[in-house]
Amino acid sequence: MKKLYADAASALKGLLADGQTLAVGGFGLCGIPELLIDAVADSGASNLTVISNNAGIDGVGLGKLLDNRQVRRMIASYVGENAEFERQLLSGELEVELTPQGSLAEKLRAGGAGIPAFYTRTGVGTPVADGKETRDFGGHRYLLEHALIADVSLVKAWKADGAGNLVYRKTARNFNPMVATAGRTTIAEVEEIVPIGELDPDQIHTPGIFVQRVIVNGAPTKQIEKLTTRQH
Repeated sequence: MKKLYADAASALKGLLADGQTLAVGGFGLCGIPELLIDAVADSGASNLTVISNNAGIDGVGLGKLLDNRQVRRMIASYVGENAEFERQLLSGELEVELTPQGSLAEKLRAGGAGIPAFYTRTGVGTPVADGKETRDFGGHRYLLEHALIADVSLVKAWKADGAGNLVYRKTARNFNPMVATAGRTTIAEVEEIVPIGELDPDQIHTPGIFVQRVIVNGAPTKQIEKLTTRQH
């Protein structure tokens, strides 16, 4: 399998550079490519723009890149679980572009589909629309949003075959499919590699043509972002 690499560091070798844009899959801590994020943290790459639904939590996931001051700009839809993110934002150390969640997903999907921009009603009449073009369609005002494309996309999947076709599992099928298509180079971190032909073609979520490199993480940590228990 030419796409399979021994570990995250070797999969990122020759791809990472200062000032790049990274798109990272996941929702909270669900479906994040933890080994690939750790390898980015160890690489020392700096001045990064990171596109992700959120920034994880303090010291976990993308929180590690924030702790290392590797991120210059964050494009996200939710940032409420990370105190270091909040501190850097309020101090002016970190540029943040808050984007409605559906718009962020569509911006990534559009980037992967070769669609440069699209109109949406989401954000009209709010600070999200500041400085953006608007236009009327059918009696309603719409906001022009531009697609997102990353230099490198990092995704987490359940299974991959030898061609790099990916299957996500349950909630991990969140932003990962859009992130995978929006990267000029996409690296997938998977729990299991299966032979070509074993995956049902109707169940493949990301075709292998979008995936250039694959690593295996056979023992993911599966952390919980916020644990709430009921007192008995």
